[in-house]
Amino acid sequence: MADAPVASVSTGALRGLRDGDVDRYLGIPFAAPPVGDDRFAPPRPPAAWDEVRDASSFGATAPQAPYGGGLEKYLPTVDIPGDDVLTVNVWTPAERTDAALPVLVFVHGGALARGSAAIDAYDGASFARRGIVYVSIQYRLGQEGFAVVEDVPFDLGVLDQQAALRWVRREIAAFGGDPARVTAMGHSAGAATLTALLALPQAGDLFDRVILQSGPMTGQSPRKAGRMSRLVAKRLGITPTKAGFASVEPARLVAAQTEVAAGGSPLGRGPTVTLAIGDDAAPVDPLRALLAGAGRGIPVLIGATSEEYRLWFVPTGVLTKVTRTTLELARASARVPRRIVAAHRRRRPDALPGEILGEIVSDMILRGPHTRFADSRLRGAAPTWMYEFGWRSPVDDLGAAHGMELGFVFDRLGTPDAIAFGGADGPQSLAETMHDAWVRFVVDGDPGWEPWSSRHPVQVFDAQGAHLEYAPRADELRGLPTR
Repeated sequence: MADAPVASVSTGALRGLRDGDVDRYLGIPFAAPPVGDDRFAPPRPPAAWDEVRDASSFGATAPQAPYGGGLEKYLPTVDIPGDDVLTVNVWTPAERTDAALPVLVFVHGGALARGSAAIDAYDGASFARRGIVYVSIQYRLGQEGFAVVEDVPFDLGVLDQQAALRWVRREIAAFGGDPARVTAMGHSAGAATLTALLALPQAGDLFDRVILQSGPMTGQSPRKAGRMSRLVAKRLGITPTKAGFASVEPARLVAAQTEVAAGGSPLGRGPTVTLAIGDDAAPVDPLRALLAGAGRGIPVLIGATSEEYRLWFVPTGVLTKVTRTTLELARASARVPRRIVAAHRRRRPDALPGEILGEIVSDMILRGPHTRFADSRLRGAAPTWMYEFGWRSPVDDLGAAHGMELGFVFDRLGTPDAIAFGGADGPQSLAETMHDAWVRFVVDGDPGWEPWSSRHPVQVFDAQGAHLEYAPRADELRGLPTR
C-alpha cells in the first residue's frame, strides 16, 4: 500500500487506489447514512473521521431488486450491503500539475428504482486519462428516495444529488479538480433528475454545464406520482405516511414495489417511481420552468438514441404483439394526428406497428420535449447542442435501444456490460469519436459541432460515424401532442 494515494477532505483523510495512471477514491460519504431518524429525511452532513479512511471499495448500493422481464440479460445489478449509500467516487489522473482540472459528475439511471455508481460500465478511468476529474454519485432509490407519502419531502433522491453536487464544489480541489468547472452528466432517470436541478433558480450553484442523455423532462402531480406509494402501502397493510413506511424494512419495501410495478415500464405502462412536483426538489414542472427561461445561462448537451423503445419492447415481446388496430387505438387515445403516423411510415415503410408505436411514444416522452426545450433557448445566454445515437446493436434485435450509447460515451466497448448489450464488434472508432466529443464539452464547453439554431442541427452518431443532419425528424415531431 506504499504507493496508495492519499487525499484529505473536510471530514478526514482518504486512502485510495492507484491503477497505472489513474487514482481512484471510492465510497466517500457526502451525507450521513439514511437510517434511523435520517431515514425518509433530507440528507444530513456526514460525520468526520480521525484515522485515514479506506477508500478502495464502493459504498453500499441503494436497496433495489434486480432487473426482470428479460432486461436482466442486458442490464446488470450490483448489490453491496450496508447503510452508507450516500457516497461519491472520484477518478483523477495520478500525475497532475498545479493546474486545476475540469470535473465531470455522473448520475446513473435505472428508472429511479435501480442502478448504482458501482456498475462497471460507469468506471471513470477513460475520462481521468483525458485530464478530467470524474465523480460518480449514489443516491436513494425507490420508496426510500421517491416515496410520496405524508410527512416526507418529495424526491429525496434529488435532494441527495444536490448534496453530492455541493460536496463536489467544496471538496473536489483536494483531488485536483476545479470547483468552478463542473459538468453534470445524467443518463435516463439520472438525466431526468438533472433536468429538475437545471430548472431550479440555484442550478448555477450546482454545476456549470450539463449533459442530458435520454432523460424525460417532466414530472407528475403528487396525486399521480404517489400512485406507486399508495399501492405499496396497500400491499403491505400500512398507512402511506412517514411512520408507516419507516416501520417497514427497506427490503420489504423493495419487494412490494417490485410486485406492484410488474408490467410497468418507463414508457408509461403501469405504476412507476417518478418525480413528484410541488416541493423543494421540483417546485414546478421542470420542462415548464425551462421553457419559461430557467437554466438558460448553462450550456447543455442533450439527446437520445434512435430507437429508445426497443429496450422495453423487444425483451417483453411487445414489439410483435402490437397490431395495426392497437396502433390506431393508441394514436387516437393520445390524439396523435394521422399524418405523424404516415411520416413514420415514409421513413420506415417496412416497420411493424409496434415499431411505429414505439417511435411515437419515444417522441412524446423524449425527442419532442428535447426539441421544444432547445428551441426555447435560442435567445438564451448559453448554447445548446443536440445529438442522436443511431448505431444498431446486433444483439437480439435491440438496435439503437435506450442506453446503447453508454459504452461509446465512456469508451468501454470491451467490458462485459457493453458486450452483453451491444455485442463484441461495436465500432471502436465511433466510441473514440463520441468520447472525444463528450471530453471536449467537459473541457472546453463545445462538443465540436454546430450549436442548436432555427436550422435544428443534430449530430448523428451511427454506423457511418458522426455527421450533422438538419431537422432530421421534423415531419414526425411537428404537431406532436405535449404530455
